[in-house]
Amino acid sequence: MNKPRVLLADDHGLVLAGLRRLVEDSCEVVGTVEDGRSLIEAAQRLEPDLILLDIAMPLLNGIDAARQIRKLCPTTKLIFLTMQTSPTYATEAFRAGASGYLLKRSAPTELPLAIEAVLRGQHYLTPAITRPVLERAIGSGSPPPSSIKRSLSDLTQRQREVLQLIGEGKATKEIATLLNVSVKTVEFHKARLMEELDFHSTAELMRYAITQGLANSEP
Repeated sequence: MNKPRVLLADDHGLVLAGLRRLVEDSCEVVGTVEDGRSLIEAAQRLEPDLILLDIAMPLLNGIDAARQIRKLCPTTKLIFLTMQTSPTYATEAFRAGASGYLLKRSAPTELPLAIEAVLRGQHYLTPAITRPVLERAIGSGSPPPSSIKRSLSDLTQRQREVLQLIGEGKATKEIATLLNVSVKTVEFHKARLMEELDFHSTAELMRYAITQGLANSEP
């Protein structure tokens, strides 16, 4: 029987190496990537059975990457492995198309259980997060709780992309190049972000992106 083909995505090389060791006995690791945009490209090229990905990744966060991958590779299963313990993030991950959600602090024995369940067509949520998160995300379709990032959920995908890159300290011209759009388009999205989020400086946008988990505060 062929091993399931797995793609690993995390912005820390040590984490990728550890993940590889955890799964390579039961899975074929077909690739590793360290940012969200490389993840989308690799998913299309490699067509893995399963992707293990983080939420906090440079250039494009895991949740927005997952949304695009679900459209491009609808049969690929997605399991998030993240530091984010908030039910808000778990809910958004499942809404983005995830089949599993684990924490990086989870016991190593939990990952194989999650992979097995997801490949059987089930959903897996770490016991460290309450079960209603999963039921709310994939069941009733009711809106997320009021504690969710109100403004972030209302932003367009392009606005979230621009906001993340601002949070990562990218200049306007650099953002335009990364997104393959004009400088004026980036400036337009930046102005709309300030208006919709009620901010008045780039620094405020950067802080907001970091506090909402779209960008990392580490250098």
